[in-house]
Amino acid sequence: MGKTALGFERLKKIDYSKYAPLIALVILFLFSALASEHFLQFRNITNILRQVSYTGTIALGMTFVIAAAGIDLSVGSMVAFVGVLTIYLVNYLGGGTMAVFIGVLAALTAGSLCGAFNGLIVTKGKITSFIATLGTMSIYRSLTLYISEAGEVISSSDIYPEIGGGYLLNIPYPVIVFLGLALFFHILLNNTAFGRHVCAVGSNQQVAIYSAIKVKWITFLTFVITGFTVGVTAILLSSRLNSVSPGDAGIFYELDSIAAVVIGGTALAGGKGSIWGTVIGAVILGIINNMLNMLGVSPYLQGTVKGFVILIAVLAQYKKN
Repeated sequence: MGKTALGFERLKKIDYSKYAPLIALVILFLFSALASEHFLQFRNITNILRQVSYTGTIALGMTFVIAAAGIDLSVGSMVAFVGVLTIYLVNYLGGGTMAVFIGVLAALTAGSLCGAFNGLIVTKGKITSFIATLGTMSIYRSLTLYISEAGEVISSSDIYPEIGGGYLLNIPYPVIVFLGLALFFHILLNNTAFGRHVCAVGSNQQVAIYSAIKVKWITFLTFVITGFTVGVTAILLSSRLNSVSPGDAGIFYELDSIAAVVIGGTALAGGKGSIWGTVIGAVILGIINNMLNMLGVSPYLQGTVKGFVILIAVLAQYKKN
């Protein structure tokens, strides 16, 4: 057999579905570069990455939940809730460096506790994650509106805005945090026993139980991780805006984060997950939004395009399975 034939054989053995999100990203990137001369400008690229870093960070945590065959619909409301609490605390403590440090720790803790609450309802209450988080979505939004009296909460700190608005080597802090967490969670999911257990639980809970995996504990921790990423996003978003609008903050973040996970190749049925796939999925959504804006497409139609992208990703998974 010649070298050419061997080359074709190797190409046939490649699982192209594994690289589908990356291939889609490359095609979309090239199309966008040809469609608009402004797309490749450094400022535009960093703007896209900054915008996707908020929902993308949540999507990193959502990858664990979905890989374990769960879902979390409360993350958008949770962002608003944690963001309001954080700004109130920073203002109460005077807005100085120590106040901001304590506020950041409090936000991460509050987000993790909210995620833990979701996890307890699912594991101890034995309520399906869809119904449980649908309920807590309403709870967190209602509490946010109550404690803020439905008014915009504004930070009085001069230091806090530097977190979400700062740059390192011309790269926005939110982008650095997003990619840094992606690297950490990639290692956690693919190179640790915990990551293998998450996928095992999502694949078949009964088999996981027979394998002596603590299914409830693993499921609980996936919601805690998601809550933690929500806390990170709440910090980045509220500091960037230096305020939180309790009625609007985090709206549709649950849909965008789930979409990024699904487009990235993580199966909605659970059993497998890809952190870098989620990153690619988030960037794909960001580029689509950016190009639709540049091409002057009505913002009322942008949701339609995004919906079709999600449907295509889910259909691709269905056909593959």
